[in-house]
Amino acid sequence: MQKVTSNVWTDTTLRGCNPSMVLTSDGVVVIDTPQLPTKAVAMRQEAESHGDIRYVINTEHHVDHIFGNYYFRGTGEIVHHQGVADNFMEVTPSLDSFDYAHEAVPTDDPDGEAIFPDRETYFADPGRATITFTGDLTLTVGDHTFELLHTPGHTPGQIAVHVPEERVVFTGDTIFSECQTWLMGSNVTEWLTALDRIAALDVDWVVPGHGEVVTKPYLARQRANLLEWVQAVSDAVAQGWTREETIQRVNFADRYPVDVGQGYMMNHIQTLNAGSLWDKLTQARPA
Repeated sequence: MQKVTSNVWTDTTLRGCNPSMVLTSDGVVVIDTPQLPTKAVAMRQEAESHGDIRYVINTEHHVDHIFGNYYFRGTGEIVHHQGVADNFMEVTPSLDSFDYAHEAVPTDDPDGEAIFPDRETYFADPGRATITFTGDLTLTVGDHTFELLHTPGHTPGQIAVHVPEERVVFTGDTIFSECQTWLMGSNVTEWLTALDRIAALDVDWVVPGHGEVVTKPYLARQRANLLEWVQAVSDAVAQGWTREETIQRVNFADRYPVDVGQGYMMNHIQTLNAGSLWDKLTQARPA
């Protein structure tokens, strides 16, 4: 894991999110869990080598942030926003989160197959929250404060975790650092507000959901990225392009690579981003 401060560690090298941990005088707080089974087990062992795990906090409901909870059962309290609880490991006609988690094992964690649960076993106890909340929540662990700030936009239950003693904030996927942003079903207006809220924090380090650790000026880059997507699709709608035409013509694949292990999904991301924005913008137009 990468050392961010004397007590903050993260891993930006894995397929999936950047799982992180904070060492306190009264145990360890884990922020997001690895999607890959052997990486989750290894992170738990590393965390427990520094003390008891007091809390496991999830910043959002997407599978790459929560699937590893299964391997942290029996440790500390699992904490997430009600919006995460409402969408935890969703299974929809377009996405089966369990299958999506399993898909990564053969290519990115073949040794994980031996400890990957079957569907029935997993859903019997997947590592859901023992503490849920709405709005914000503050936790105190030893000599550290953890401010869980509701920052919806990328997902409804999105949070940022601010640790003032370390001058660090963990943003989850509110920030994609130097890699493709997944818009999916996001609310860009709320996302921009979330960036403003994070920008107001007095921090030195920003640990994103994906990509390398950055500093506060990168927030402006993320904002520009979102606005460029919206502007491009807005222009397409104004010119009367159909959804299919917009998907074909609006493409930011040349801006950034896809995060670790998912380069093959570049076209999917472009289609998903352009199509979801076209849907939102056309639905918002008056009849």
